[in-house]
Amino acid sequence: MATSSAVKCALKNGVAVLQISSPPVNALGAAVRAGLVAGVEHAIGASATGLVVAGGGSTFPAGADITEFSKPHLPPSFAEVMAAFEDAPFPTAAAIHGTALGGGFELAMACHYRAMGERARVGLPEVHLGLLPGAGGTQRLPRLVGADAALEMMLTGAPIGAERALALGAVDVVVPEAGLEAAAVELVTTRAARRAHAVVVD
Repeated sequence: MATSSAVKCALKNGVAVLQISSPPVNALGAAVRAGLVAGVEHAIGASATGLVVAGGGSTFPAGADITEFSKPHLPPSFAEVMAAFEDAPFPTAAAIHGTALGGGFELAMACHYRAMGERARVGLPEVHLGLLPGAGGTQRLPRLVGADAALEMMLTGAPIGAERALALGAVDVVVPEAGLEAAAVELVTTRAARRAHAVVVD
């Protein structure tokens, strides 16, 4: 499949795997956002049965690119990126390692499923910058973990570890990092198979 400098795309047994490559923390700058949307579009064109998004190097996206905050906005918007994953015609999953914070965690929540490395952490620390999550996290997190836990995470800005995330329902599975991509692929493959065999009863 096509690749870009910021997001590499590969098709593995019918599942598209997007790997973000924007060191040091894979921040969601304009090039990464454009690469993610293009990756989903390529996956659709290749008739992929599912899609996994992962971070290269030491971490899943650790947030927005704060160096862009004072610059004119470049497309695509965060909302467009999240919609690409949430509205994809196949199951999508995030393979979370390192720290998925802010926009990175919001990207993971926009996916249908989340696999998390056992030493990873997730959170919405925007409050420390005097901000609120701006890419749908204020809606998606309460749907996953409930209003009380979501408010605590957003108002304190404190990240949580994998076991806590799993207990709250923020992620679907916790595995050793070595098996993270495989676990995410299994999530979308299993769900795709269920979807293919679903029967609608009037």
